[in-house]
Amino acid sequence: MAALLPAQPALASPATGPHPRQASAKRKAAALPDPAGKTVGGVVFTAAGEPLPGATVFIKGTYIGTSTNQLGEFSLNAAFDKSPVVLVVAYVGYETQDSTLTGIDNSLRFNLVRSATLLNETVVSASRVEENILRAPVTIDKVSGKQLERISTPEVLAGLGQLAGVDVNSASMLFTSVSTRGFNTAKSERVIQLVDYMDTALPSLNLSPGNLVGIPELDMESIEIIHGPASALYGSNALSGVVLFNSKDPFVYDGLSVRLRGGERNLRDAQLRYAKKLGNKFAIKLNGSYFEAQDWLANNFNATKTSANPEGSPLGYEAVNRHGDDNLLFSRALNRPGFVVNSELEGKTVYMPGFSEQELIAGDQKTRSYRVQGAVSYLIKDDLKLTVEAKRGVGTSTYQNLSRFRIKDLGTNQYRVELKGNNGFFRAYSTEDFTGSSYELTQLAAQLNNSPTTEGGTTSYKNQYFGTYNQAYTFARSSMYPGGALSPAEAQAFAQKTANGTALKSTDARYATLRDKIINDDQPGRGAAQNFNSYLNDVSGQRGFHLSDFGTDLIVGAAYREYRLGSGGKLFSDANGERIRNYEYGGYAQLTQTFLDTRLKFALAGRVDNFKNFKPAFSPRAAVVYSAGANKQHNFRASYGRAFRSPSNTDQYLRSDVGSFILLGNIGEGFKGYGFTNAQGQSYNPFTTPIAGFEVSFDKLRLERVSTVEVGYKGAIIPNVYVDASYFRSSYHDFIGGSAFVGNVDGTRPTKQQVDAGLSSGFTNAAASSARVIYAAYNNDQEVRTQGATFGVTYYLNRALNLSGNYSLNVLDRSNLPVGFRTFFNTPKHKFNIGASGIVLRNLNYSVNYRWVEGHNQELPLATGMVRTYRTTDAYLGYTAPKLLTTFQAGVSNMFNTNNTQIIGGPQIGRLAYLGLLFNVN
Repeated sequence: MAALLPAQPALASPATGPHPRQASAKRKAAALPDPAGKTVGGVVFTAAGEPLPGATVFIKGTYIGTSTNQLGEFSLNAAFDKSPVVLVVAYVGYETQDSTLTGIDNSLRFNLVRSATLLNETVVSASRVEENILRAPVTIDKVSGKQLERISTPEVLAGLGQLAGVDVNSASMLFTSVSTRGFNTAKSERVIQLVDYMDTALPSLNLSPGNLVGIPELDMESIEIIHGPASALYGSNALSGVVLFNSKDPFVYDGLSVRLRGGERNLRDAQLRYAKKLGNKFAIKLNGSYFEAQDWLANNFNATKTSANPEGSPLGYEAVNRHGDDNLLFSRALNRPGFVVNSELEGKTVYMPGFSEQELIAGDQKTRSYRVQGAVSYLIKDDLKLTVEAKRGVGTSTYQNLSRFRIKDLGTNQYRVELKGNNGFFRAYSTEDFTGSSYELTQLAAQLNNSPTTEGGTTSYKNQYFGTYNQAYTFARSSMYPGGALSPAEAQAFAQKTANGTALKSTDARYATLRDKIINDDQPGRGAAQNFNSYLNDVSGQRGFHLSDFGTDLIVGAAYREYRLGSGGKLFSDANGERIRNYEYGGYAQLTQTFLDTRLKFALAGRVDNFKNFKPAFSPRAAVVYSAGANKQHNFRASYGRAFRSPSNTDQYLRSDVGSFILLGNIGEGFKGYGFTNAQGQSYNPFTTPIAGFEVSFDKLRLERVSTVEVGYKGAIIPNVYVDASYFRSSYHDFIGGSAFVGNVDGTRPTKQQVDAGLSSGFTNAAASSARVIYAAYNNDQEVRTQGATFGVTYYLNRALNLSGNYSLNVLDRSNLPVGFRTFFNTPKHKFNIGASGIVLRNLNYSVNYRWVEGHNQELPLATGMVRTYRTTDAYLGYTAPKLLTTFQAGVSNMFNTNNTQIIGGPQIGRLAYLGLLFNVN
C-alpha cells in the first residue's frame, strides 16, 4: 500500500484548527518582493532547504488560505485591524507549523520537518467534526491528494484496495464497488459514498456507480474511509462504512492544473481544474474531465452451479457469461399436434448456444466518461462561507447485478448550496439520474431468441431451435440415419450441431437489425433498453456547541431526504405517469467529554430515523479513546455501534414484467408461493415435486441491521514507525436478499390449478388468473455473525524510502448456520499488501505496491462460484520539473497481467500502463 501511506492533512477547517506541535516560523535573511499588494507572503522549505510545492497556508479559524507554487512561494491577504493572526502551514508527511503575526510581512520562511509521530493528521468524517486521526473513535483511513496522485488504477476507487480492510470489486474498468468487513457485492449498497457530504448514489437504484460520475482526481483534496457501522451519524445505508471525497477549496487551491494521460487499450485521459480568487470575498472553481479506453469484457464460459448439464454436454449447458442460453425441460406436457417429444429426451434439459458479452455489445467496447463542474464561493465573513455548485457526470461502462448491464451515457446532474461556518453548516442538494441509451444483456439475448426467424413470421428462433433438436435427435436414433442409428450420446451431439445451425448468430445479417430494435425498445418483455429518471432532494444541518472548558462538546444535526421516482412504468410501479414519492428523515446528536488532560475521551452518539414504509430506527454509538505517551502518540480505542440499511427503492417499488417472469417490490403484505430452492440452495421443481414440500412465505420488507463491537490501536510505537491495528465482531439480522418463486401478483399463495395455468401459458401475463414466476426482495431471519482484524505498519525510513505492509482477516462464523446456508459473505479470509514509496534525486517520486487476495466463494445475483486467488502489482513514477511547472508521469496497474477477476461473472482486469504529464500553475 505504498501509494496510500498514512497521511497528514493538507488543510484544517476553521472548526477546530489542526493539532500541531507548536513551532515558530523563521524569517528569510532578505525580504521577498511584495506580491501584488498581498499582506502576508514567504516561502516554505523542507528542513534540508528544498522548496515544498503544494503546502497549504491559511489563517487559523478562517477560510482564508492558499497553497505554495512550484518554488514553495505563497502570498495571501490578512487583516490585522482586530487582532494578531495565526498563520498555519501544513504539508503531507511533515509537522504542521504556525506563526503569530501582528502586521504585514512578506519575508516569511517556514522550514517543515518530517513527521515522526503523525500527531497532526486530522479527519472530519469519523465524528462529523475535525479531530486528530489517532484519536478517532472508529477505524478510519485517510488518503491525501498527494497519495491520490500515485494511484495508477484507471478508477481511483480501485486503488483503495491497497488499504487494510477495504475490498474492491470491479465489474468493468470504470465501475468499482467498495466494501468493508464482508458481504461484498458488485454494487456497493452497504457503504455510502459522499462527495463533500453529497450522496453519489443513483436515486433510482440507491447504488453508487463508483467514481464514474463523481469528481475528477485533480479536484480531490483527500478521501476518508470509515470502516464498519456509521448510521449513528450518517443514517440509512451506512451499514458497513462511509467513503467521503473531500474536494479542494478554491480559496486555498487556486490556479490552473491540467493532467493528460495516454496508454494501453487506447487510453485517453484528460482533466482540467481552474480556480481563482476574485478579490477577498469571491472564488470560482471549474472542473472538467474526459476518459476513454477499451473496456475489459467478461468471458467466463464455465458452467454455472445451477446448470442442469456439465460443461461440454451435447445437451448444452448454462455458462456464467453466456446470455440467452435458454433452456427447455423436455416432457410430455410439451406434446401437441405436429410436435411430439422423443421419449428418450424426457426429463432432460436442453440449452441454446446463447451469445457472449462481446457479441451482444456488437464491438462497442469503449468505456468513457466525462464530468464537468462549476462552483462559486463567497466569504460572508472570514469564518462563514457560502458555496453554490452545479455538476454533471455521464459515463459508459458495464454494471452487474441480476444481469450484466451495458450502461451507455448513464449519468447524474447535481446541484448544491451550502452555508458553512465555524460551528456548523446548512446544506441542500438535488440529484437527478438518467439512463441514456443503457440496456440489459440478458434481456437483449432473450428477446433475440424470441424474435421471429423471418420478418412477420410466427416461429421464433427459440422454438425453432428446440423443435430442430428434438427432430434431429429422433432422426439420428432411427434406422433412417445413414449407416444406422447412432447411440444416445452421438445422437445428442448430432442434434446439437443441427440445432445450432438454426440459431441466430451475431454474424447473420438479421442480427444487427434485431439487436438495434431491441436495445432501443424500453418496454419490458419486448425490449432491453433501461428507462428511469428519478430525483433525490436532500436538506441537512448541523450545529456544534462547546458546553464547558472542561472538555464537553455537543453536536446536533438533522436531515430530510425525498425521492421522486420515475420510469414511466418501465422499472417502478408508476405506470399512471405520476412519480412515486418516498422519503425518510432523522436527527442525531453526539456528546464528547475529555478527562486527564484530554488523554481520555468518551463519545456518545445516537440517531433516530423515520421512513415512509418502515418503522423508526435508532442507531447508537458509544466509544472511548485513551492516549498514552509523552506526545499522546499511543492511542487505544473501543466502541460499540449499531447501524441499519433500508431497502432500496427497487426493493420497495420495483415492477417490471418481462413476460416469462415479473419483478416486484415488497412493501405490501408480502408474498406466499412455492420456491425453486430452499435455504440451503438445494434446487426444487415446483411442477414435478409435491407442492407442499417447498412453500415460501415472505413478509413485508424490514430494515437490515448490524451490531458491532471493535477495539483498536493507532499510533507511533517508536519514532518513524506507525502501526494501525483493529479487531471487530459483528452480528447481522434481517439481511435483504432476492428470490424467485411461483406465486400470485397480489401476494396470495396460488392454487394447484393456478400453477398449472401458469405452466401452460409459459407464466406470461396472458392469463390474469394464472400464477407467475415472481422475483422479489425479502428479509432472511437467520442471524449471521462475523469477525475480523486488520494490522498495518509503516516505516518512514527517510525521504527516499518508506516501507509499508498490511494484513486483513475476515471470518464468517458458521457455528449457528444450517449446513449449506447461503450467506452472500463474498469476502476473502486473508489478504495483504506490501509497498514502498519515496522521493529520490530530489524530484523523482515513486511508489510500488503488491496486493494478494485469497480465493473465495462468491454468491452473487448473477452467478455463484469460486473467485480464484489473485495478485496484482501497481507502480507509479513521477518526475517534477519546477521550472516547467510540470510533473512527467508513468504508471501501471496489474503490471504483470496476472489473474485479476474480482467478482464471479466479472471480467479479467488486465494490465493498463500509461504515460502522462501534470501541469500546475499556482
